Amino acid sequence: MKFAPVFRSALLVSAVALLPATTAGLAAVDGRAGPQFGRLLTVYQLVKAQYVEPVEDDKLVDGAITGMLAALDPHSDYLTGASLDRLNNMIDGNYSGLGLSVGMEDGAVKVIAPMKGSPAAEAGVKAGDYITHLDGKLIYGGDLDDAVSQMRGEAGTKIRLTIVRPGRDEPLDITVTRGVITLEPVTYELKDNVGVISVNEFGANVGNDVNKAIADLKKQSGGKLSGIILDLRQNPGGSLDEAVALSDLFLTKGDIVSQRGRNAEDNEFYKAESVFPGDAAKGLPVIVLIDSGSASASEIVAGALQDQHRALIMGERSFGKGSVQSLFQLDRKHAVKITTARYYTPSGRSVQEGGIEPDIRVPQLSDPDAAKRAKFSIRESDLRRHLVNEVGIDDKKLETDNQPDPRFKATPEELKAKGIEDYQLWYAIQTLNRGVPAGKKK
Repeated sequence: MKFAPVFRSALLVSAVALLPATTAGLAAVDGRAGPQFGRLLTVYQLVKAQYVEPVEDDKLVDGAITGMLAALDPHSDYLTGASLDRLNNMIDGNYSGLGLSVGMEDGAVKVIAPMKGSPAAEAGVKAGDYITHLDGKLIYGGDLDDAVSQMRGEAGTKIRLTIVRPGRDEPLDITVTRGVITLEPVTYELKDNVGVISVNEFGANVGNDVNKAIADLKKQSGGKLSGIILDLRQNPGGSLDEAVALSDLFLTKGDIVSQRGRNAEDNEFYKAESVFPGDAAKGLPVIVLIDSGSASASEIVAGALQDQHRALIMGERSFGKGSVQSLFQLDRKHAVKITTARYYTPSGRSVQEGGIEPDIRVPQLSDPDAAKRAKFSIRESDLRRHLVNEVGIDDKKLETDNQPDPRFKATPEELKAKGIEDYQLWYAIQTLNRGVPAGKKK
C-alpha cells in the first residue's frame, strides 16, 4: 500500500503555538467581498433546493468554514466537536488509550509521534507508521475522530494495530494494552552525572517544570552535574509563551524570538530576562537534541539557544514550521485556528521550510529502521499550501550532503550488544562527559 506524500494536519498533531485571540486585523473586513459572499449564498441556496436529499444548515455552514480555512495553509483549521475535545485533552486531560499523536494523510491514519513512555511507544509503534486496521477492521479512508475513539478505551484492554511502516515490505501487527495516559510535558533523569530533561510538548508551566528539574538534578548529582541535555525530539510544539520561558531559563541577554504578522502593531519581540532572571544552569554546558519531529515551539528554543551560542544543537534537521497560530473561540463548541504570524530567531532567521540545522548531525544509529524511514519523512516543506520562506530556501538542497560520517558507522546490532538503546542521547552524554564546551561554539 502506498500513500502520496500529502499531509493534512489534524489538531492533536499540529505543531502550533497557541496565542490569545487578539489582533488589530480582526475587525478589518474588505467591503469588496460582497460579490464573493453572494456567490457563496447562491451555492448554499442551490444545495438547499436541488440536492438529492435534504441537507441540514449546520452541515453546510461547517463545511464552508472547513473549506475556507483548508484553502489557506496546513495549520489553519476549524475545530468543533471531537476535534475541539481532542485539543482540550491535549492541553489538560488524562484519558485511557494508547498515547499516540495521529493525523490523516490521504485517508490513512498516520502516527506523528508516540508519547514517551506510553503504551504505544512501549509496544514498538513509531513515528511515521500508518495504521490501516484496528482489530482487523479496515479504517483506511475513514474518519480520524472515529479512529481515535476506537483506539481509546478502558485501561488494561488490548487492541491490535495493523501497521504499514515505510521501509518495510510487509505490514506488521502490534498489540497494545491501553493505559491511563497522563500528559507529562516534562520528564527528567540523571545519567552519568548529566541531567537529561525531556520536554514532550509545550503545555502549561513547562518553564517552571524545567527550572525545578534543573534544581533537582543538581541535588541528585551532589553538585557534580557535568551538563544538561534538553531533549526536544518528536516535540510538535505548543505554547509560544512556554517556549519563550524555557529559552529564558538559559539566557541572560538578547532576543529570544520575534513574531511578525500582517499588521505592524501585532509584531512582538521577546527578550531574555523577561520571565526568569539569570541562567538557571549557571553556565553548565547545554546540548539540545532535535530531529525531524521537533517543530514550532521546539524550533524557537533550539534557534534561540543556537543563535545566542548558549547550547550545542545536536541530532537531525528539525521540521521547519516557522508560523504561529492563534485560537479564536467562536462559542463553547466551535473555534478556529488561524495562522497569524511568522516567527524569527534572534539572528533574524526564519525556520519556515528549512528548519533548524544542528551544529552536529547525529543519526539515530540504534534504530534499525531509521535510515529507511528517513526517506519517507514529512516536513513542513512537504505539506500542501505551506507558507513559503521569504528568502527562497530550497529545502531539498539541505539534504544533499550524503557523505558518510566516519564517526557514525556502528550498526544497531553492535549498539544493542553494548546496551546502547538511544544512540543520539548516548552520544550527547559522551560529548558532555568529554568536556566539549557545548554552547561556546562561535
